[in-house]
Amino acid sequence: MKLDIIAHLVQILKDAPDVGAIEIRRGLFGAWSSVRVSKAGHVMGNQGGHVVVTQAAQGQPAALAAAAPAPVAAASHLLGIPSPMVGTFYSAPEPGAQPYVKVGSRVNVGQVVCIIEAMKIMNEIESEVAGVVKEVCVQNAQPVEFGQVLYRVDPNG
Repeated sequence: MKLDIIAHLVQILKDAPDVGAIEIRRGLFGAWSSVRVSKAGHVMGNQGGHVVVTQAAQGQPAALAAAAPAPVAAASHLLGIPSPMVGTFYSAPEPGAQPYVKVGSRVNVGQVVCIIEAMKIMNEIESEVAGVVKEVCVQNAQPVEFGQVLYRVDPNG
């Protein structure tokens, strides 16, 4: 992505107080690239919206018009647990084992919620939020990107 496009995205964030982050994902020949621009202190699920633009590349650059402030869905009270790295998501410690967490599970800060394999190293991912898991956003053995939401947690649950 070109720097002038990123600068334009930053300007959109300055001009739109209701938008806390803009994320653009582009697919090219089965590979996905992603850019996320967010306001300082913005946390997924916090007050203020975010815009995600997903585009399968067809030999064309990502359209900035698609990232322009659009009606943003009402901010959710759910908090996301994002992937801290690129790798392969595993919901359980080993094949055939029960998943670390599933919908309805209560999680605490520091509790292991999954494993992400990166460069043949199994990394235990710990929750940074406490609450009840309301959504598992990734399927087992699926590749994940840095910052991709793995789980959505209700902190009031």
